Amino acid sequence: MNKIYSRILILGNALLLSVSCLDKTPGDYIPIDNGMASVTDAEQIVNGIYNTLKSGSLYSGYLTLCPDIQCDLVHAVQGNSNSYVNIWQWDILSSNSYIESVYAGLYAVIGQCNYYLDKVAGLKASLTDDVKIQQLDALTGETYFCRALAYSELIKLFCKAYEPESAENELGVVLATSYFDEKPAQRDNLKNSWLQVISDLSEADKLLDPADNSFDAVYAKNGAVHALWARVALYMQDWDAAIEHSSVLIDDNADAYRLADCNSRYNSSTSLLQYLWNDDASYENIFKLGYTSTSYGSPIGSVFLNFTRDFYYYYPDFVPSQSALDLYQSADQRYNCYFRSLQTGYSHQLNWPLLIKYYGNEALIALKIYHVNMPKVLRLSEQYLIRAEAWCHKGNFAKASADLSTLRAARFTTGGNISVNESNWLETISEERVRELYMEGFRLMDLKRWHMGFERQEQASCVAEGGSLKIEADNPLFVWPIPRNELEAPGSQIQPNESNR
Repeated sequence: MNKIYSRILILGNALLLSVSCLDKTPGDYIPIDNGMASVTDAEQIVNGIYNTLKSGSLYSGYLTLCPDIQCDLVHAVQGNSNSYVNIWQWDILSSNSYIESVYAGLYAVIGQCNYYLDKVAGLKASLTDDVKIQQLDALTGETYFCRALAYSELIKLFCKAYEPESAENELGVVLATSYFDEKPAQRDNLKNSWLQVISDLSEADKLLDPADNSFDAVYAKNGAVHALWARVALYMQDWDAAIEHSSVLIDDNADAYRLADCNSRYNSSTSLLQYLWNDDASYENIFKLGYTSTSYGSPIGSVFLNFTRDFYYYYPDFVPSQSALDLYQSADQRYNCYFRSLQTGYSHQLNWPLLIKYYGNEALIALKIYHVNMPKVLRLSEQYLIRAEAWCHKGNFAKASADLSTLRAARFTTGGNISVNESNWLETISEERVRELYMEGFRLMDLKRWHMGFERQEQASCVAEGGSLKIEADNPLFVWPIPRNELEAPGSQIQPNESNR
């Protein structure tokens, strides 16, 4: 644990972040003159990559929130601060600042990874100490993982859903794999884009020791590679690979990772499920972004609570949709972990179940740092959902039911068993993913890849414009527009999306 947090403490001293246009290979913010002359230098660069991932543009903010706010999970409250409202109303332009920040932030990560990967061979050739070589190999594995993660998020948001028969003819993303080699900014096809992610994961798998896995890791281990690979395989409709890689986490590493059981206690007043969200720690966390009192991300919970206006009432920008709240049964303890009926301070005096999933890390709240939680990028529960869905596609509904029931047994005080069949599996999987992954950034991609639309119904004390909204399946805005500044950058050959306007 000391090693983990010693790495986090120097995050702020690593690389500077810029969000400039991708007029050539992304990542022009890196101080080239500093070089990478030692393993310590390499470690600082990798820590800088993690630092970028936890920025407000990415996992502690826009990347996590925007995809779910855009869909059927929340309603904008009358009197809100106007944050994210254009996303919620599907008034999404290529100049949208949230989308620009996500795009630039992910390419910033890729630029940092490319700088490291361009430099690492020369550094490794200069080393003679086997221990330092092993340390460097592990750092290189982490870097390949982080590049795969960044590319997977770009593809998820800025590209169409993967269909095997047409992927070669659909637009992917700009694939930059070198920091120093200049080439025109032009999008590859969707198939090659996902194959780049798979290639990076394969390299990471070779370099990260499969025997060195532990829960709550704040830097990527081999388990994180398989967790992301399972997710990517699901998105690519490779059901066998999704089952294979999720099984590495569920079965092969059962001694390392376990679901946070609501019926098991951390202490007399807190269940393991509550501890996962109140304190950001759990056997269930495969990879999270670690915070300290001096190095932490943006206040992700502010948009749902905002009690810092007067420290008496709550002033949420968004409240959960009734349709989402109705999915939870009385014995489902996720409801009590995620929602609490609280009085707002608005003139309309709305009292509603507010999202407390991101109420804030208790240790940070004690230091008067509010609404801040560590992003849980990869959790074991998602692996059960991935494997269950893959089993359904293969027609093995008994195994799918077993995986869903195992997950629900850890979330329900009693019962939880559920059965899927050929006629109900998609609806069941969809609803269970909402219950488990609420406001973690998955809903937009889920609806896109299932070719499903949604319909909102107005709620009391919520904004009318957008509150009643029907979005058809395959609406162009399920694919975010490429930021205008990228399309108009000098020398850019980046093709726009259908949603660009």
